[in-house]
Amino acid sequence: MTRCRLCQAPLLMRLVDLGRSPLANSYLSAEALEQPEASYPLCPMVCENCWLVQLPAFETPEAIFNEYLYFSSFSDSWLDHCRVLTESLTQRLGLGGASRVIEVASNDGYLLQFFQQAGIPVLGIEPAANVAAVAQAKNIPTEVRFMGAQLGSELAAQGNQANLVLGLNVLAHVPDLHDFTEGLRLSLAPEGTLVMEFPHVLELIRGLQFDTIYHEHFSYLSLLPVERLFREHGLALFDVETLNTHGGSLRIFACHAQDDRAGKPAEGLRRARQGEALARLDDRGGYAEFADKILNIRERLLKHLHKARANGRKVVGYGAPAKGVTLLNYCGIGPDLLPYTVDRSLWKQGKFLPGCHIPIRCPTDLIADRPDEVLILPWNLEAEIRSQMVEIKAWGGRFVVPIPTLRVH
Repeated sequence: MTRCRLCQAPLLMRLVDLGRSPLANSYLSAEALEQPEASYPLCPMVCENCWLVQLPAFETPEAIFNEYLYFSSFSDSWLDHCRVLTESLTQRLGLGGASRVIEVASNDGYLLQFFQQAGIPVLGIEPAANVAAVAQAKNIPTEVRFMGAQLGSELAAQGNQANLVLGLNVLAHVPDLHDFTEGLRLSLAPEGTLVMEFPHVLELIRGLQFDTIYHEHFSYLSLLPVERLFREHGLALFDVETLNTHGGSLRIFACHAQDDRAGKPAEGLRRARQGEALARLDDRGGYAEFADKILNIRERLLKHLHKARANGRKVVGYGAPAKGVTLLNYCGIGPDLLPYTVDRSLWKQGKFLPGCHIPIRCPTDLIADRPDEVLILPWNLEAEIRSQMVEIKAWGGRFVVPIPTLRVH
């Protein structure tokens, strides 16, 4: 019997069954298309003891993240988000040249570059060597390691604990939550602040964001399990901010349990707790209708694509995100309905989406091709993509957004 990775209770409640799917970021070369391709069940479960929504770990983090093709710097809106975050935290926490900032899963230095430009010493922790190399080339100090108790102990022993420890969209990617959180605790200075951002499972359910479920996301988080996890490791939340990023996220602020801030929860934390209670995230009812509702999304998208093909309209994709892999494989969409997609990342161009084998091309190819419709796969970046691809309107092309309901405009 599968047990919860947080509290070890048996997992008996299923959120949804999305069938089998390959690892979402395992993009394929043309040569690999002829080879057998691994796929795994995509069936998140809900722990009825601690209310952590989770997937079993079918692959190790080393297999998934040692070589990674997601580079944060390719999204302009995300860079803007990080620039604003840097300014806000620097002011709120009084950071300066005598401070230290550690980011876990620091990717290509997309965030730490702004702290570094402000004269604040930084250290990135990034397990993907190819991604870390990009940060290192920008002179951003980066350790090619996974965060955990061992690394946290080493940082503490070296006197390298941080005034600010950051982790943006990493907590969901961690299979061993206890080891990871202990590493955070050990790397945090006694009066330091821990800031984490993660997609909120409440918004996943409300917005029918089933495509954000994929194997690299081991957990789908709410405050309920996160507060329990932190409490077990001597950390305490003291504030929460709600964000629009990734379809709706939480930014949590935490400190050591002995810190005075631990006993003074801010209004944001109280409001977030109340919102989860009203949504019944501590009850089976909060998760009950999700599976039935996403069937309508699949049916409407397939109906639209089949009708477009029958009427001679060409539909291509924009973006090659992990969420697109889940969407396309769950819906059974291949090159017959979506002949290609495009992506700004040079690392993805020339490859194929796993499972569905849709080719990934350059955005300039889309402009030259002049398709009738463009299916936006990273729907959370709709506004950014529409502003980047204004040329589409010149020939009467339309954008298609699949989630939470099909929109064509």
